[in-house]
Amino acid sequence: MHGLVNRAIERFVRDTYGREVWGVVVANAGLEITEFEPLLGYDEAITHRLLDALALRLGRPSADILEDLGTYLVSHPKLEALRRLLRFGGPTFPEFLNSLDDLPARARLAVSDLVLPDLEVFERGGDVFTIECHSGAPGFGHVIVGLLRALADDYGALALLEHKGMERGREIVEVRLLSARHASGRQFDLGARPQ
Repeated sequence: MHGLVNRAIERFVRDTYGREVWGVVVANAGLEITEFEPLLGYDEAITHRLLDALALRLGRPSADILEDLGTYLVSHPKLEALRRLLRFGGPTFPEFLNSLDDLPARARLAVSDLVLPDLEVFERGGDVFTIECHSGAPGFGHVIVGLLRALADDYGALALLEHKGMERGREIVEVRLLSARHASGRQFDLGARPQ
């Protein structure tokens, strides 16, 4: 597993629940590692142990935690660069959804050895989109739901999102776009503004 994944979980827990909770999660996962290096590779079992320990500590299902992680990746101020990278997918939420097919390739432009699950987007008409996540690691679809929920807000769109489960070894996410221009959304310019 790419270190960025474990590092994202680490930052999510520390920023959301605090360092003390992170310490308990790491200890309950039986790990000696307390901080993950983003550019190193780690055994996938470590990630599963972290998520299991976190679910146990918080008393919440892993699916809900993964969705919160997806929301965190887009909405936390410390991760503005990731939000900006995602917003390059299009000026409107429907255009962004249709660009998700290219997300793994765009991610590899930033981090060449980062392998994200392949995504296929199908526009079903009537403002309904189906996203298929081809992942060897179940749960990524829940991260996508959280990420899309935060991005819908970011774009000012009103959408219903649902993780529909597995079909043919793929996680299915359904997006029902109720209004592409429900609210004004967050400010976004292609060029970063000087601070």
